[in-house]
Amino acid sequence: MRMPQPAGETRQSRGPLSGIRVIDLTRLYPGPLGSMMLADMGAEVIKIEDNNKPDYMRHYPPYLGKTAAGYLAVNRGKRSLALEIDSPEGLAVIKRMVKEADIFVEGFRPGVLKRFGLDYESLAEVNPRLIYVSITGYGQDGPYERKAGHDLNYVGYSGVMDTMGNKTSGPLAPGVQMADVAGGAYMAVIGALAALQARQTTGKGQWVDVAMLDGVLPLATLQLAHYSAMPRPPQRGEFLLSGGTACYGIYACACGGHVALGALEPKFWQAFCHLADQPNWVKRHLCRGKENDRLEADLKALFLTRTRDEWIDLAGDADACLTPLRTLTELADDPQLKHRQMIQTITTPDGHMTLAGAPIKFSETPCEIDEQPAPELGRDSVEVLAECGFTKEEIEALYRKGILK
Repeated sequence: MRMPQPAGETRQSRGPLSGIRVIDLTRLYPGPLGSMMLADMGAEVIKIEDNNKPDYMRHYPPYLGKTAAGYLAVNRGKRSLALEIDSPEGLAVIKRMVKEADIFVEGFRPGVLKRFGLDYESLAEVNPRLIYVSITGYGQDGPYERKAGHDLNYVGYSGVMDTMGNKTSGPLAPGVQMADVAGGAYMAVIGALAALQARQTTGKGQWVDVAMLDGVLPLATLQLAHYSAMPRPPQRGEFLLSGGTACYGIYACACGGHVALGALEPKFWQAFCHLADQPNWVKRHLCRGKENDRLEADLKALFLTRTRDEWIDLAGDADACLTPLRTLTELADDPQLKHRQMIQTITTPDGHMTLAGAPIKFSETPCEIDEQPAPELGRDSVEVLAECGFTKEEIEALYRKGILK
């Protein structure tokens, strides 16, 4: 069996995390999205997958050609190392790589990696400067620590879902994975960067415990405050920013499309009443109770008199906080998103895919989005190990034994 040749030169980055090496042992959505954000910011991210049980996201439809679209979406800019992870030789490879790593990210249930000697305490002995990020549903301790869960479960526990919907719809499932992204990926990035900064002062790494339930709860910060301050707990559809006031809501238009009206401040509401030719509505701003219900009914009827785009054209440059609800198919043509480089297109052998760009802009060390698609399994195995100090003979031995793919 002939050992493959190195994949080529490593992409040189000048992003803010240039020079930072990340070992990514995560799968599915939260961890891979977080590590991809680190890659977008210039970190070298080495994605390690098991030869026999690679990232499950590779097998979830829909597919772009032969590759799962979800896998392509959260793994750009990474290098792929495929190992038989649960073998003694594979574990030894990972520990050897950890010596030169800055960040280690994993998303297994508490205690799983301890059985393999890849827990924080074991790896901290190998590299005391290591930042070890664990992403779980409920955290490393507490009565829920061993419970299984997915995004819907964490959002449900957080109380966030109780605020979604209106008085008649009941709670609604979010259209996007709020806990996975805001509670998992974002918090993992924030925690890793904060720990890197702490290491600048202390010289020591640390364990970053990210629980998606904990991370999604701050989304309800304002609602919790309102709940505490009101004499009667607000019900679904009564919160100020989710159905409680007619000047802040979603309205259907004549074409079947929708607009968002966010005229919370008096000046914005006055501007809207002016363009809608409804001067008598100015005094109805922020009304509550039955008067709010009547205003909401009036607004629903008003917006049905024009199409979405007619309303947006009418609003023009007026400060009325009246905007369209874009569909996913429209995002690539949005001028603001295009200007901010938030719509990225990658090319694969099977076609093109639209992805979100890097959401943070740096004036001196800009992110450089890798236009290449997510790596095939094991694409960079030989090259990565060579850079980590493995000799040609050691790599060939791993390859012959089937440890390395």
